[in-house]
Amino acid sequence: MSASGGTKAIVAALAANLAIAVAKFVAFIFSGSSSMLAESVHSLADSGNQGLLLLGGKKAQREATPQHPFGYGRERYIYAFLVSIVLFSVGGMFAIYEGYEKIKDPHELEHWYWPVGVLVFAIIAEGFSFRTAIKESNQTRGALSWAQFVRRAKAPELPVVLLEDLGALVGLILALGGVGLALATGDGVWDGIGTLCIGVLLILIAIILAAETKSLLLGEAAGTEEVAKIEKAVVDGDTVTKVIHMRTLHLGPEELLVAAKIAVQHDDTAAEVASAINAAEERIRAAVPIARVIYLEPDIYSESAAAAGENPAKSPGGH
Repeated sequence: MSASGGTKAIVAALAANLAIAVAKFVAFIFSGSSSMLAESVHSLADSGNQGLLLLGGKKAQREATPQHPFGYGRERYIYAFLVSIVLFSVGGMFAIYEGYEKIKDPHELEHWYWPVGVLVFAIIAEGFSFRTAIKESNQTRGALSWAQFVRRAKAPELPVVLLEDLGALVGLILALGGVGLALATGDGVWDGIGTLCIGVLLILIAIILAAETKSLLLGEAAGTEEVAKIEKAVVDGDTVTKVIHMRTLHLGPEELLVAAKIAVQHDDTAAEVASAINAAEERIRAAVPIARVIYLEPDIYSESAAAAGENPAKSPGGH
């Protein structure tokens, strides 16, 4: 995984979730709290999710093959999508089922200090993990808002960890609220309601993750800033006079395909055009280093043809 910050945030989240999962399950055994059981399964699912992200990053580093000539960079998107499925099915649906059962058949909590103590510990541990994810995300987020960062990030790991950690913290607060109300009122239904709320929260986060990673799997173009840099780098004002149209596609978080039809002078020789294309490719890679695969097609620009309207939008990713 190219972004060391992404790996650091994943490892921090994995360590926190494994410790929290064990603590929550012990608290469930001693107290019988359904919120604790739901939260222990949630933390266990999150631990598996971080394992999936690390596995996806490892598999994405494989060299290109004749069967997969553009490499395996999209493996990271596939495993991030699997994370959303695990979070939905294992975390969210289990919590809703457990909450429903507890509301239908409530019982008082035993040894209340176990769930309360574990929840406080878990909030501290998840807070550390969330702080690490925020710190590492800030190195690449720039001026983007957090919502924009989650929507526009091409590397899926940090947004996934951020949303998981946020969901875990809110879920812990819900669990603490459910346990607290159950203790205050002596009615175990509140524990079930807290569990139900955790399930709804996890499903909402899973849906957001699935929608964002689906877009990456379908193939997203380069960002506006990168496109502008590429267009500026292509044109040299001498042999290459214009970008007629261009397509970009992320083959992976740090791999970009660039395909463009460029205008050259009508009286240039084949050798001059070939030299200009090679120089343009070098300028593109210098301006946008993740542009790994570049295809430039020379053509003679025609004002009348442009006015007649070749419509780039007819092609996928038209720019």
